[in-house]
Amino acid sequence: MSLFSNHTLFIIIITVVVSLLAWQSPQLMQRLIFYPPAVQRGQVDRFVTHGFIHADGMHLFFNMFTLYSFGQAVQGLFMSKLGSLGFVLFYLAALVVAIMPTYLKQKNNPRYSSLGASGAVSAVIFSYILMNPWSTLLLFVIPVPAIVFAVAYVAYSVWADGQGRGSINHSAHLVGGIFGMLATIAIEPAIVAHFFNQLMHPRFLGFGG
Repeated sequence: MSLFSNHTLFIIIITVVVSLLAWQSPQLMQRLIFYPPAVQRGQVDRFVTHGFIHADGMHLFFNMFTLYSFGQAVQGLFMSKLGSLGFVLFYLAALVVAIMPTYLKQKNNPRYSSLGASGAVSAVIFSYILMNPWSTLLLFVIPVPAIVFAVAYVAYSVWADGQGRGSINHSAHLVGGIFGMLATIAIEPAIVAHFFNQLMHPRFLGFGG
């Protein structure tokens, strides 16, 4: 598979390059970051551009490693159902949908900004979980079933968003995950029955299996 047909890898490369450039240029970082007052002034591209910049190396690595780990399987499904750009459209739509509740809440807050691909990456994770709920994920080198990770992830995101602490946009994680599941069901309704069948018949697979 070439670079241009492997859209997961292509997105990762673009994100890494743009993040590196933004770290070297505060002006570029400020132009791409999600800043609600700027969106209200017409810079609607920030709904997407914020997902291609990250706060630091660890933030970038975690998101891109996770995207690489799960993106291949999800890419195959969306490209088979929606055509060659299906996965790209899904990923970009997830960025927009995941940040929308935050925008509505913070649109008049000049002190708020957000960045990172976490909303779209969450959409990819939860789409994958519908396909392989018992696939084993490596969480800090500890093997965890995908469905267990999903439940813990949702619980933590709801709790952390309620605390209102830190700079991580937990609500975007949660909304992105919900979007990922709904979009997957929309293009492949049979996956609901598949998910519950898999859920009732646990079969632990290796990472990405």
